[in-house]
Amino acid sequence: MKLSKQYSMYQSEHTKFIAELKAKNPGIEQGQREGRALLWDKAPTLLSDQDRNAESRVRQQAYVYQNKL
Repeated sequence: MKLSKQYSMYQSEHTKFIAELKAKNPGIEQGQREGRALLWDKAPTLLSDQDRNAESRVRQQAYVYQNKL
């Protein structure tokens, strides 16, 4: 389905807003990449470290607010 030339250059208000924001703050994308790397992109861990972490984990009871008598 081809759109007419009238609609081929259409940009929504949201697209215009994002383009304007990026024009005002050229470093915004780099800041987003740095934030993602800080929170989500983690270095791989060794299997020995994973095993040690799994063994040292304290098992939690099913309902934490109920004390065992």
